[in-house]
Amino acid sequence: MAAAIHLPTIACRFSSRPISRSQRSRASVRVGGLRSAVCCFARKLSEAELLPLPADLEGLDEKLPSGAGVYGVYDANGDLQFLGISRDIPRSVDSHRKTVPSLCHSVKVEVVESAADRTSLTEAWKAWMQEHIDLNGKPPPGNLSGNELWTRRPKSKPDLRLTPGRHVSLTVPLEDLIDGLVKQHGVVAFIKGSRSAPQCGFSQRVVSILQSTGVDFESVNVLDEEYNFGLRETLKAYSNWPTFPQIFVKGELIGGCDILTAMDASGQLAALLKN
Repeated sequence: MAAAIHLPTIACRFSSRPISRSQRSRASVRVGGLRSAVCCFARKLSEAELLPLPADLEGLDEKLPSGAGVYGVYDANGDLQFLGISRDIPRSVDSHRKTVPSLCHSVKVEVVESAADRTSLTEAWKAWMQEHIDLNGKPPPGNLSGNELWTRRPKSKPDLRLTPGRHVSLTVPLEDLIDGLVKQHGVVAFIKGSRSAPQCGFSQRVVSILQSTGVDFESVNVLDEEYNFGLRETLKAYSNWPTFPQIFVKGELIGGCDILTAMDASGQLAALLKN
């Protein structure tokens, strides 16, 4: 009986990296009894370069391509532990390194051309998976059904609500509620949508960065018209910042997605949150 395997979920937004026409190859594979369609990507698993993982996320961003694609994580003995797909490869690999550090020593990566839909990524993953199964007779340990070390996701904290409801009269001005909220909590992100389901790419990026730091942060959905009615315009006036998301640390506005991304890349964010 064939071993049951996990098809990894895809997280984060992405930017694709084109590859040359000469690099393209076509693969049609069978995984779990399902016939796949034709997929275009560059290298086989055996042909991809094995890259040692650097010590920090900044080094990881420099070492790995930032596009969407398929990746394989290897332990210190050179054994493949998990095959995954992602729309932000460095952050997915870094999340594994945080949850199963002893099994993350090096990685193989392949950016998938035209990965605008899940199908292209899935087919690339299936091709690498089939190649590994053909050689070893079974999937990597992390992809076996029942192994949740690599796919387990922590329960997401609920988003904060500023009011009891839209039709409940407030005894305190909404601006004062905002002021109290950002001063009471160390890190607060005002985002579009919830932290578990952001409704814009910038908000999703902010949530991803904050989660990758491991900091405990609060999120507030500025699109929630029931419990945060009037928040968007009031918050713009309070912070003197016209767009969302907005991130506050220790009661002070840090900025939006671009500023948080730059601070994360430079190491300033980690230093700020540490202090």
